[in-house]
Amino acid sequence: MSEALDLSLRDQAAAIAAGEAEAEELLEATLARIAERNPALNAVVETFPERSREMLAAAPGGPLHGVPVVIKDEWPLPWRAQRFGAAEMLVPTAPGESGPYRALRDAGAVIVGVGNMHELGASSTGNVSVYGPAHNPWNLERCPGGSSSGPAAAVAGRLVAGAVGADGVGSIRYPAAYCGLTGLKPTFRRSAMDGHHMAAISTTIVSGPLCADAADCRLLGSVLFGEQLEAGDAAGLRIGVISDEVSADVAPAVREACETAIENLRRETGGEVREIQLEELQAATLATVLIANSEGLLGATPQRLNDLDPELSPIARGFLKYRMLLPAAAVVKSQQVRGLARHRLAAIFDDVDVIAWPTVPAVAPPLEAPLVELPSGTLTADQANVRGGALANLTGIPAVSVPIGSSEGLPVALQLQAAWGRDELLLDAAEALERANGRRWVDSVPPLARGAADPAGA
Repeated sequence: MSEALDLSLRDQAAAIAAGEAEAEELLEATLARIAERNPALNAVVETFPERSREMLAAAPGGPLHGVPVVIKDEWPLPWRAQRFGAAEMLVPTAPGESGPYRALRDAGAVIVGVGNMHELGASSTGNVSVYGPAHNPWNLERCPGGSSSGPAAAVAGRLVAGAVGADGVGSIRYPAAYCGLTGLKPTFRRSAMDGHHMAAISTTIVSGPLCADAADCRLLGSVLFGEQLEAGDAAGLRIGVISDEVSADVAPAVREACETAIENLRRETGGEVREIQLEELQAATLATVLIANSEGLLGATPQRLNDLDPELSPIARGFLKYRMLLPAAAVVKSQQVRGLARHRLAAIFDDVDVIAWPTVPAVAPPLEAPLVELPSGTLTADQANVRGGALANLTGIPAVSVPIGSSEGLPVALQLQAAWGRDELLLDAAEALERANGRRWVDSVPPLARGAADPAGA
């Protein structure tokens, strides 16, 4: 059954449906692989073999029948409350049937474990968690990205072929970039969100898939969306690029790889590249941070903040208290910036189909010191990454991170963003990129998952 373990998500589903693989054997092999590889990765923080076997026994004949998946520690399950990667949360949580759980269950999938995540979802690095940090399968001393660190590390390490993450400010795309995966941030409200502790108030968070390639993201995304994400060909793609720090203040190797990928995408689709202007981008980044932090005040009172569990990291406690100091006027102004950014994007998407820039400006930094060296100087990874990740969450547009190269033995990724509801087009464009580079990067496997260096050169 080891062969089936290394199949794509769609091929695992097809093999089970055709009777070429036994779902029961695949489940047991997956649990064994988690036991073997997870101690080095810390990607999966809890397994529940009996619950997984019960899910399989009751699984309907859906598109993911019998396929093992991991779900982020941001979603409640009927037998487990989410912990959000933290010793304590500001709001009470309880076991329950979250929207992603129901979507997976109804598709016949089997949840085999809960994925690690950055504490309180508060960073793009994944280097802090109540469970200890997850590790990047490409280099165990590097950040896996956050906050969906565990789901990304689990898929990149080939523990499972697909995982469900959440993206509030880039939290699917950052780990996809650092771990060499394809990660889709859906159009706001298009994917399952029921049961999330902030579902009623968040205007930025979405659930989404993390997989090796776009076709697997299309399959898992269709399950989370509750509708089929039909495939197209992205012919004649109009690609928008921007001359701004998001594409210029980038490590040279990353910039070169992204520029090459954009040109390859243009050639593959018979499209064109157009320069666009987005003067609101820096203001939009700040507005996203302010809105996300203000919405994170749910359950916060001075007394509650003073009684926080001491096991919560000092940084997390500081951030929670900082949120209480946010001026209401700044949050109101942020909503005005959101309106301006949406209006501007609507005009831009009349002229281009996608906007392309690096998902993150540098490869995964060290876990111990998540700093990146850019032309402008040394920045924290969070300072640098948010510049490219925030816009999609502020405005609600979909975005996808696609692996397109390598530097220092670590993945490099390009982000594509499209107009509201055009998630399918992003997956079409991602598949065009895969064709353009002969699937070199989506088929690359980290040494941890091969037992030897990857011949693809990643």
